[in-house]
Amino acid sequence: MFNPWPEVGTSLDQVATPMPVIDEDRLAANVSRAQRYLESHGKAFRPHIKTHKIAAVARQQVEVGAVGINCQKVSEAEVFADAGFEDILITYNILGAPKLARLRALHERVARLSVVADSVAVVDGLAAAFEAGRPLAVLVECDTGGRRCGVQTPEDAAALGERIAAAPGLRFMGILTYPATGGAENVEAFIVRTMELLAAKGIECPVRSNGGSPDLFSAHLVPSATEHRAGTYVYNDRSMVRAGHCTTDDLAMHVLATVVSRPAPDRAVLDCGSKALTSDLLGFSDYGMIEGFEGARIVSLSEEHAVVDLRGCARVFPEVGAMVRVVPNHTCVVSNLFDRMVFHRDGVVTRVEAVDARGTVW
Repeated sequence: MFNPWPEVGTSLDQVATPMPVIDEDRLAANVSRAQRYLESHGKAFRPHIKTHKIAAVARQQVEVGAVGINCQKVSEAEVFADAGFEDILITYNILGAPKLARLRALHERVARLSVVADSVAVVDGLAAAFEAGRPLAVLVECDTGGRRCGVQTPEDAAALGERIAAAPGLRFMGILTYPATGGAENVEAFIVRTMELLAAKGIECPVRSNGGSPDLFSAHLVPSATEHRAGTYVYNDRSMVRAGHCTTDDLAMHVLATVVSRPAPDRAVLDCGSKALTSDLLGFSDYGMIEGFEGARIVSLSEEHAVVDLRGCARVFPEVGAMVRVVPNHTCVVSNLFDRMVFHRDGVVTRVEAVDARGTVW
């Protein structure tokens, strides 16, 4: 049976495509840069593992100083608990008896497990599942402009925090937000007011967790936040370049692809379709940037084909059989499309890591 995974020492031009490849030096630089920045501003860093879903990469993040990790679903957290991680935050409303039973079992084996809630229904479900002898830490999720989940006002946050604090099986840990990009002023105002309201009730708010890669290097503009969460920064992607968060020299992930057809002078076809490149446009009009061939636009994806419009490309595009590197619009989704990731240094394979939490979406 054909084994697509290359051995250490293999040149990338010998790797089967389509294949996501991770630049070791850029990865390490991204991890270090973020950690040092947050430390310089007195904030804890809690990386979101949804971007890579790889235990070995999470260990790199913790080894340079991260306080713990951020998971999105119970199933993700289970995988990382199995890998030995002892400080895990799950930033998703957990509902229903089956998931609460799994959460309880996870709580028994993770030293520091915390979750979020943004409604009475979620809090009461958690309260019924946990006991005073080993209470579960809960943060109130707040909508500070991101318009996703979260209570809408500081008054709502304080009221829900009071309900958590009163539940014997729960322990109020603080508040959390995933704000709109550029929303530092709103985040700070929301945190400060919520803390005032909680203090008036005699309730401490030890953790104030802010988040997002686009605003990672603006975390100092929210002085009341105690920690920051970010995921995409570890690899970076086309959207992060557009946002000014990084440059193309900070892009650690590329999808290696092969030109499989040149059916017309103005068109090429690559072997990285929707099963290799995400169809998540993230506001772009095409499906990825082909490194070194600006103006060549991936205009459509079918399952196994990426169609490239060459009319705006000034350079001569490679012929059939040649390899190109594609910068994905959204790297986090690409991670969930592959069983393994190939890591390299200067174009030579250094390791192949299983995507440990691939498919953990429940």
